[in-house]
Amino acid sequence: MQGVSTVGQWKVGSSAPAFAPQDLVAAARAFREPVAVVRDPVSGRLGVARGGAFGAEVANGSGAWPLVGVLPAIWPEWLGDRAFCETHHLRFPYVTGAMANGIATPAIVIAMARAGMLGFLGSAGLTHARIAERLDEIEAALGGTGLPWGANLIHSPNEPELEMGTVELFLKRGVVRAEASAYMGLNPMIVRYAASGVRRGPDGTIHRKNFVFAKVSRAEVARRFMAPPPAEILDGLVARGQITAEEAALMRTLPVAEDVTVESDSGGHTDNRPLGSLFPDILLVRDEMVAKHGRPIRVGAAGGLGTPSSVASAFALGAAYVLTGSVNQGCVESGLSPYGRELLTKAGLADVVMAPAADMFELGVKVQVLKRGTMFGSRAQKLYDVYQAYPGMDAIPADERQRLEKEVFQAPLAAIWMETEDFFTQRDPREVERARREPKHQMALVFRWYLGLSSRWAIAGDDQRKMDFQIWCGPAQGAFNDWVKGSFLEPASGRTVVQVAANLLEGACVVTRAQQLRSMGLPVPAEAFHFAPRPLEV
Repeated sequence: MQGVSTVGQWKVGSSAPAFAPQDLVAAARAFREPVAVVRDPVSGRLGVARGGAFGAEVANGSGAWPLVGVLPAIWPEWLGDRAFCETHHLRFPYVTGAMANGIATPAIVIAMARAGMLGFLGSAGLTHARIAERLDEIEAALGGTGLPWGANLIHSPNEPELEMGTVELFLKRGVVRAEASAYMGLNPMIVRYAASGVRRGPDGTIHRKNFVFAKVSRAEVARRFMAPPPAEILDGLVARGQITAEEAALMRTLPVAEDVTVESDSGGHTDNRPLGSLFPDILLVRDEMVAKHGRPIRVGAAGGLGTPSSVASAFALGAAYVLTGSVNQGCVESGLSPYGRELLTKAGLADVVMAPAADMFELGVKVQVLKRGTMFGSRAQKLYDVYQAYPGMDAIPADERQRLEKEVFQAPLAAIWMETEDFFTQRDPREVERARREPKHQMALVFRWYLGLSSRWAIAGDDQRKMDFQIWCGPAQGAFNDWVKGSFLEPASGRTVVQVAANLLEGACVVTRAQQLRSMGLPVPAEAFHFAPRPLEV
């Protein structure tokens, strides 16, 4: 290491430079302090020094060492894009995603807000009345504090009235942050939300009232959200009186979303794409759209984030913030049943499987779910195979039908249809009318009965349906379980969303500092990249 260039001198303070492996580990863990990298003028070895004084003007002498470089302090608050935290009034660049059917509870949202982080309510799959009840709970706890929070707005291609009703509820209740999920393109609902309340300030600056967090896994979808809305959508909203002409004019210069979350291999709806490949691709789109339209766009990372190393790698890729999902579902604030949370604590990295999705069953869309401890994945796939093979329920062979009734539905298919018919008669009579004309559609609705209720059984903890629990889960859960083994975060009862977040961020700082030391030529031992969870004050 004799050829390593130096930038000045470091003057010994209260402690001498350190060169042993354990000293490098200690330097990685003391990331909130600056650390100097020095060279032994005799052996040429590199070491670390804390305290003291350094700079080009430090006089040579017995207490001076050649200085290779100085690493400033790292704080969890600084890992992401400061503009993200400033825009949304956050302390940390950390977000908990919206888990459907209320699994992302008001308790999660409230805990995140109080910790200086951002949580999204899991409103997808809930009626407007139930969403309103949860908004009441959040507002009762956070109203008047100014602490930020948001709620999920899911694209509902089969129920556009439900989607529009959710937008109207959000506008009425003042929900100013919406996590837009399952969108493949733009529609009047999401554009209306984004455009409502846009105004120009006295200094000419355009201000948003509502912020869309677009969750994407494809470049073409990201491109649509990063551009201004199509003129025909804006014109239609103005014509219907849903936004003003001024809002439409201003929105023609703004991207629909200035916060875009890149979702890689995750629980629930996912394209199973690796973050290391997907994120840089979306960043290229972002750079192109910023250059074209002139507005800043912040890109966050989601999917597979269950360890400090994975969180650190996301920030190293350039993520403005990280968004976690699977690891929060097993926390005590989650809406999942205690038994479901216990199942998650036992999951390994490979204990997940892709299964047909309830909301887009006929299209063959799949979601990633927990495999260990439940038969849902295989039973849901069997339903899709039967759906593909036969034109209607009456065409299913008798032995096949009996197996489905006994093992999956636990009731005659005719009885399940009666229940399904009653449901859609209240919710959307057009589905019933279509089912009477099209036997295959009737079969799809019956099969969706199982797919839809299976997640609710997991939330309710239905003892009779434990083997049918649908629990959305990605491989991050298994990685998280391996990391926390033997720590206070191993049991389900010890997992809280704030402690999970704080430990992931703290650990990401350790990993980042260790990598910085390594990049400066120090022989950093593997132990320096390990961070054991511990109770943290936030």
